Amino acid sequence: MTAQIGLERLTGIIAFARAASLGSYTAAARQLGVSPSAVSRSVQRLEQQFGVSLFTRTTRSLTLTSEGRDLHERALRLLREAEEIEQAALAARAEPAGMLKIAAPLPIGVHVVGPALPRFRERYPKLSIDLRLSDRMVDIIEEGIDIAIRVGDLADTRLLSRRLGPHRLCAYASPDYLSRRGTPQHPDQLADHECVNFRFQSSGQSLRWPFRIGERIVELTPNAGVTVDASDGVSAVLVGGGGIGISATYIAAPHVARGELVPILEAYSVERTAVTALWPESRRGSPNVKAFLSFLADLFNGPKSRDSSSAPFAT
Repeated sequence: MTAQIGLERLTGIIAFARAASLGSYTAAARQLGVSPSAVSRSVQRLEQQFGVSLFTRTTRSLTLTSEGRDLHERALRLLREAEEIEQAALAARAEPAGMLKIAAPLPIGVHVVGPALPRFRERYPKLSIDLRLSDRMVDIIEEGIDIAIRVGDLADTRLLSRRLGPHRLCAYASPDYLSRRGTPQHPDQLADHECVNFRFQSSGQSLRWPFRIGERIVELTPNAGVTVDASDGVSAVLVGGGGIGISATYIAAPHVARGELVPILEAYSVERTAVTALWPESRRGSPNVKAFLSFLADLFNGPKSRDSSSAPFAT
């Protein structure tokens, strides 16, 4: 006769699997919607029930023991099976409902997805949205994300994907700055201007500004008077008249529409990689994911401005 697994033990396995994948009780608690102490207690009870130590604990991190590593892989398989059951149940109904977990980079979440979500929920009022914004590369499968939006190269072959639009970069400045300093007509003239640059938080490296000159892509590192490690911060300095900077079109578009920024050097602007939607194979039949993919297609391919550098996703 097969022994039945108790609810408390199943809760402990879920808490253990998430804590091991994310490296901390706090991160696991945030994802599960409970307190860190609840996750810690569930894992401790599981260790007592199994009679093994699953983690080597320090004040800063959790490290799996050898027994923990073996059980973690088995626990992940159990969670994947549970998610497949859930997705099969979701696919059996036609109407999107329940929770939809979305992951996106902070700029796209703030400037593109976030403002459009009320419209999406008007269309599907039975759906609740869990939008997670971070520049961290989340593990979509392990963290239970239904659909993610990413910019750049895609390395995870376990996922299904759909191109949403181009990631286009252009130079911008405020009308006030250009009236004082003039408008450069060629990237070489940027040496005579104040520049505002972006620094990547992940690497600490400053952005190299790409321009298409003839048939070549040329990258310049400007002598920046101001460097900011957030894309919205760069826009704020530009709007204040701080100089010339590079921005993705979807970030600059609202400022251009309000007359706060002006696209310049448009003939030299470039399309850098693409914005892509990703989702697990297990979500292939999910009506929630299908509905959001359709919504994203409309969002990223809506009406375009004639001015390609002021359109959020010009092609």
